[in-house]
Amino acid sequence: MSDEGLTLGAFGFAGDDAVVPFQVEALDARGRAVQLGPMLDQILARHDYPEPVSRLLAEMIALTVLLGTSLKFDGKFIAQTQTDGPVGLLVVDFSTPSSVRAYARFEEERVAEAIAAGAATPEALLGVGVMALTVDQGPYTQRYQGIVELNGASMEEVAEAYFRQSEQIPTTVKLAVARMSRRGEKGFVESWRAGGMVAQFLPEAPERMRMPDLPGGDAPDDADETGAAFEFDDAWNETRALVDTVEASELTDPEVGVERLLFRLFHERGVRVFPANPVADDCSCSRERIRDVLASFSEEELAESVENGRIDVTCEFCGEHYDFSAEEIREAGGGGEAE
Repeated sequence: MSDEGLTLGAFGFAGDDAVVPFQVEALDARGRAVQLGPMLDQILARHDYPEPVSRLLAEMIALTVLLGTSLKFDGKFIAQTQTDGPVGLLVVDFSTPSSVRAYARFEEERVAEAIAAGAATPEALLGVGVMALTVDQGPYTQRYQGIVELNGASMEEVAEAYFRQSEQIPTTVKLAVARMSRRGEKGFVESWRAGGMVAQFLPEAPERMRMPDLPGGDAPDDADETGAAFEFDDAWNETRALVDTVEASELTDPEVGVERLLFRLFHERGVRVFPANPVADDCSCSRERIRDVLASFSEEELAESVENGRIDVTCEFCGEHYDFSAEEIREAGGGGEAE
């Protein structure tokens, strides 16, 4: 059967803003794939970042929803970068089962200089620092956090390093971002799209999944620090080779779609897709939550936050504005003794 004969809706295509789990049993591979459209566009349009900053954040949003939707419990998956580059901070917060929020902090002058010099690559904008990937199962459990160095690597390479260091699972990642134009009632309208795919090697026999060690481990003598000479299982080599053929345009093109793309890649081996996990632009901030945070302030901290008898707070994720009187916060318990 040719994928050219498939039409949207023919067998329940997930469409935009829905993560599709998949399995290729013949290759002992599992993964997740997504195309982000309106949800991503809403987040980026709200912030109106310079284009290179929006692209960086879009990549991280795609990566976060791919990883976050794999959680089997109620909780959060948080991806955060802290670096010395022009874009010093990226934060994407995924709350199960579907809520996504994100923002970036950057130095406008340095970003503008990089754009003018034609040097606004993701690696240059991020610079040197770390990415922290945190799993939070709630107040009565211990957080799990994996930290990966950022030193000129792409977001795809960083994600693969995370799985190698933290999970010891052979993993390959593909991410893409596009700004597309379409004809609207008042002319052409631009919108953001992103796509991503994570594939992992999960055979029943654990020895088949063995990966090259980190530096200082017991990797073969002919392997360098990255384990480049290590020979993976043939099934995993085939999986990686197939995923490597994916073009950025395929990951973001709404006419291709996730299921059609998976069919193109794995139809000779047989690919099975599972019900999709929708994701949505949904910030968890509220007046009550912000008030409770302010109520934990000491008198000194509260005094520093008050201006003309009021405390103004703007959510960095969604831009929602909250206004409180100092008296309201004190009545809620704020202004206690500083420790």
